[in-house]
Amino acid sequence: MAAIDGLVSGIKTAELIDSLLYLEAGNQRQLATKKATAQQLATALQALTTKVSSLAESATTASKPESWRAVTAKVDQPGAATGATPAATAVAGATATAGTLTFRVGAVAQSQASLVTLPAGDAYAGEKPTFTLTRDGETTTVTAESAAVPDLVAAFNASGTGVRATAVKVAVLDAEGKPTGESTYRLQLTGTETGGDNAFTLSYRGADGDVAVGLQTIRAAQDARVTLFPGSGAEQVLTSSSNTFEGVMTGVDLTVTAVTAADAQPLTLTVARDEAAVKKLASGLVANLNTVLSEISSRSKPSTTTEADGRTVVSGGLFAGDTRIRLLQQQVLSEASLPVDGVSPADVGIVIGRDGTFTFDDAVFTAALAKDPDQVQKVVAGVAERLAKTATLASRSGDGTLTLAVEAQQSTVRDLGDRISDWDDRLAMRRTSLERTYAALETTLSRLSSQSSYLASQIAALNAQPTK
Repeated sequence: MAAIDGLVSGIKTAELIDSLLYLEAGNQRQLATKKATAQQLATALQALTTKVSSLAESATTASKPESWRAVTAKVDQPGAATGATPAATAVAGATATAGTLTFRVGAVAQSQASLVTLPAGDAYAGEKPTFTLTRDGETTTVTAESAAVPDLVAAFNASGTGVRATAVKVAVLDAEGKPTGESTYRLQLTGTETGGDNAFTLSYRGADGDVAVGLQTIRAAQDARVTLFPGSGAEQVLTSSSNTFEGVMTGVDLTVTAVTAADAQPLTLTVARDEAAVKKLASGLVANLNTVLSEISSRSKPSTTTEADGRTVVSGGLFAGDTRIRLLQQQVLSEASLPVDGVSPADVGIVIGRDGTFTFDDAVFTAALAKDPDQVQKVVAGVAERLAKTATLASRSGDGTLTLAVEAQQSTVRDLGDRISDWDDRLAMRRTSLERTYAALETTLSRLSSQSSYLASQIAALNAQPTK
């Protein structure tokens, strides 16, 4: 119901009602302020939880022994020109261990490629030409729609034949083998798999049975071949149907791309500790640690504002006074800086500064790794194990201390939101009541005004009558 805005009384009823409701909504505004603060804290706690979770993940990885067994495999060609790419590559897996291996590449794997000498169109039995492709003791039947080369290409390119077909334009020769000036197309078949066992033969179904098809060799199918320890009494030859030799060393796969020249030196495969990966374990741990500490510090720092009257107001950060956050900060600082078996983390490059942040000293770490890699692993893994336990307890889903804190704040935000909504309903009802009250007041005043005018007119009329 809209208020009658001072039609009789002259009172600005709408403004008066708004002022009264503003005063009554003071509690709601306080609740809104509390909700905004609670939401900011919930968001800040969520951000911190994410960063602590990343620290837990990084620390867990750095604490595992297998993470420190990272190695890299490299193939070198002694005597090769500077910048030349070795004709082989190697990949080290999780189980690879350090070591070296010399070898020569005697052959690379290749598939068979042949030109097909097709019979005359009337040589086939039946309406459609039918071929039998034999590869590694297995046969595949291929049936074409016609003897035309395009139909043969389509038939051999069907799934599962083991070959790829293409039409190749060639010159037509006369009886003496000389070009006639005309051209035609011949069928070329190329095996889809490399290796000697994947060589194929071809026959067609003629009137009197299967007839062999002439194949003109373009490239013979062959296995890749490497000679290990060449020139020594331990010389060994390995073959592979592909150019990759799996497990040529423990956890190492070798892929060859070219034959080693007769006058070239043997290639050397070296498997060594992957210092870049090991360094990343330590530097990544420090980076995640600093991210957590920086987040806590920035959210705990007080802020200064100036009020309209010139007063300076100092407000604490969102995390200021939060015992859980302060204890987490102290625990992380302690665990990252305390010695492991009497060796300080600073001795392996994890250095704490006066401001409570950490830096990764690459030079110190590299020197320590070269001197005693086992000790470096023990110290970094020890620090990581301590941090992983603390960070996991704080951030894990369900019962982590930070996770529970986030849930508690989110619950507070929801509760405050419900209370604010209740105030909306309450104020709406109050507005309706006030509008009715002031409307009734205006109506009453209007009625009284009408009565007053009537009485005044009656009195005026009486006074106007002549005296007898």
